[in-house]
Amino acid sequence: MTALLVALGAAVGAPLRYLTDRYVQGRHLSGFPWGTFTVNVAGSMLLGFLLGMPVAPWLAALLGTGFCGALTTYSTFSFEILGLAREGQRFVAVAYALSSVLAGLGAASVGFLIAAA
Repeated sequence: MTALLVALGAAVGAPLRYLTDRYVQGRHLSGFPWGTFTVNVAGSMLLGFLLGMPVAPWLAALLGTGFCGALTTYSTFSFEILGLAREGQRFVAVAYALSSVLAGLGAASVGFLIAAA
């Protein structure tokens, strides 16, 4: 049953990631991967929020593992960093890596604090 809940959450999270990424990235002319940055920070905040609340295991599987797991994307994040570095945009690659990690941790902390309040 848990695997089904994870799959259901992922079935919503993955298309939402794709659509959000395309929407956000289409509004920026820079080479900075704003779409991936946006979904990763938003997913981190939601996951922090879920961890700050007493949620049932089935809901944690559906929303935490399934939805947030599919919404966020470490592989695309890594691929984009390598692509920026290969294009000679090393400063942007490092800025993207650092800002993503810091913003993700900050967002997760804020989500946790909001839920705990």
